[in-house]
Amino acid sequence: MLDFSQYFPITDPTLIFFVVLCVILLAPIVMGKLRIPHIIGMVLAGVFLGEYGLNILKRDDSFELFGKVGLYYIMFLAGLEMNLEGIKKQKSHFVFFGLLTFAIPFVLTYFMGTLLFDYPAVKSLLLSCIMSANTLIAYPIVGRYGLQRHRSVSLSVGSSMIALLLSLIILAALIGTSQGTSGWLFWLLFLLKFALFCGGMVYLLPRLARWFLRRYSDSVMQFIFILSLLFFTAACSEMIGLEGIFGAFFSGLVLNRYIPRLSALMNRIEFIGNALFIPYFLIGVGMLINIRLLFEGGAILYFVVLIIFFGTLGKALAAYVSSSAFVMSRLSGHMMFGLTSAHAAGAIAMAMVGLRLESAPGVPLINDEILNGLVVMILFTCIISSMVTERAAQQIVLEDRQFVQDSEPNNDDEKILIPVKYPEYAERLLQLATMMRNPKLNRGIVGLNVVYDDIEALRHQEEGRKLLEMITKQATACDVRIETQVRIAANIANGIKHAFKEFNASEILMGLHVHKNISGKFWGEFTQSLYNGLRRQIIIVRCMQPLNTLRRVQVAVPSRAEYEPGFNRWLERLLRLAGNLDCRIQFHGRDESLQLIKEYVRNRHPEVRADFTLMAHWKEMPQLASTISEDHLFVVVTARKGSVSYKTALDYLPDELTRHFMGKNIMIIYPDQHGDPMESLTFAESQHQEETSAYHVVKEWVRKHKM
Repeated sequence: MLDFSQYFPITDPTLIFFVVLCVILLAPIVMGKLRIPHIIGMVLAGVFLGEYGLNILKRDDSFELFGKVGLYYIMFLAGLEMNLEGIKKQKSHFVFFGLLTFAIPFVLTYFMGTLLFDYPAVKSLLLSCIMSANTLIAYPIVGRYGLQRHRSVSLSVGSSMIALLLSLIILAALIGTSQGTSGWLFWLLFLLKFALFCGGMVYLLPRLARWFLRRYSDSVMQFIFILSLLFFTAACSEMIGLEGIFGAFFSGLVLNRYIPRLSALMNRIEFIGNALFIPYFLIGVGMLINIRLLFEGGAILYFVVLIIFFGTLGKALAAYVSSSAFVMSRLSGHMMFGLTSAHAAGAIAMAMVGLRLESAPGVPLINDEILNGLVVMILFTCIISSMVTERAAQQIVLEDRQFVQDSEPNNDDEKILIPVKYPEYAERLLQLATMMRNPKLNRGIVGLNVVYDDIEALRHQEEGRKLLEMITKQATACDVRIETQVRIAANIANGIKHAFKEFNASEILMGLHVHKNISGKFWGEFTQSLYNGLRRQIIIVRCMQPLNTLRRVQVAVPSRAEYEPGFNRWLERLLRLAGNLDCRIQFHGRDESLQLIKEYVRNRHPEVRADFTLMAHWKEMPQLASTISEDHLFVVVTARKGSVSYKTALDYLPDELTRHFMGKNIMIIYPDQHGDPMESLTFAESQHQEETSAYHVVKEWVRKHKM
């Protein structure tokens, strides 16, 4: 018989990494067949492979390193995906649930320790800190169901941070007491360090992010920069006496609006975390668990049963009492309980602190028996948390399906066409289209490059293919489907219009030219011909900086815009953009228009921060120039001639934008109009209109010669 025991545990780093990758690959497949949440599979795989299982893998330094990174990743993603506007609107709810989910388990565990186990007060307080804090180990389940911004999820994440912070503060006090430094000077110094940490991060991180993201567009550099900020904040958090997980979450909150949910950067952050670091962390947690202790019976089994019972009961009471007080559904209560009931690395970290503290000379506060009991507790609370969260997420999705169908009808014809010509602008147009599209429809985006039919056509075709390959890679990084076409045409505008019909597109998103050698006119060579010959929505953009550094969208709405057939379409696109950028949007217009916009925002996008400012007359638009900063996007909703909201003042729009808004980020929207343009030649309706009329030229000539 061959003796394979000599080859185990595996200590070679290459083989360890190979086995871990196999577990990450196979665990979801096996757990999916067994209808068990994947997270539990990762933890159980760690139990099975670790020294307390079959002893196949040695828990080397890689598990310590990647495990810590994985835990930071979970907290960082939770901060990034928080609905900050929801937090501001429901601050009292966050504080109430946070205090409850901390206080109830804390009190129950303390009395369990002092009354049932006759522990000294210091040991009972340490156990109370462990059970009142929790780890968002089931948060990846929420992400899989797309519920990151559900109210119950936001409340759970925010309250977890409050409970964690309070637990860490009490833990710091216990450490100070054991070292004899817990007087008023200790607390004064701690509060000073905490205030400096929070204030410094709030001041420093946004400015660093804006500076870097504006200057460097390379995806790898942006990813490394964000990770650097994450670990810098976590390290600073540890330096002031708090765990690094608090700093990781705090950095996610601060950087929330600079990493849009639908951006390629966010996709890369989530991919790396979910593919490697988070599974590594879960497997490492499993390797700490000695399941054999349960079969030895005795005091440890009694301890495990009671601490799981009282800790879980406390979290359940806090969740269901809060959901009832907030008039939320039973499923929301399940979700809140599921997310806040798990204990993982945070519990281990606090327990390790207990090993270093002494209840008496030479007697550690936490002995090996209690430590093993806490590790087994981690396994069961992770199982409870994952199963409850998975079930609640499924039920919430099913419950919300009817609402989704009502609010997002399947007969929506949305399909965005983006004509691209210049590489430096194509990427930004794709980002805009990604943030404006409806991801639920998953219709994809059409990328188009039109070249002149001349002797240089073949060379321009090849350049167009390379450009479309570039934006295809970017779309793939954002998990967005894209169709592309290089088209040859004698007239660029006609080529775009024919492609628009072939792809059955709903609207066009294109760049406003910035190259002086193209044309001296504001619209360039073909833009005017395009919007005159097409009655569908056309959005023209000139954006001078990365989208995720925009702080505000300002929209000038003409009178009677609400009577146009394309009113809802452009309003929906702008609100999606503001929501994904997590920036404020401000509408300027007449009261009748603003009332309808306000109603639409309240019913369809209540999470968007919208302001409404009265603009009695269109002539007031140039006055807005002084209110628009370099990190604002100025949107002008205009109209074609003959439409309901058209006014003569719109003829002077190019001149006003050039004179008052030069160097600003500009978006011009031509909404949908009724009817189709006449394709045949007719004296009643011309197919071409000049950018400026002869009357305007004469008027300007007279004005100049008078001066």
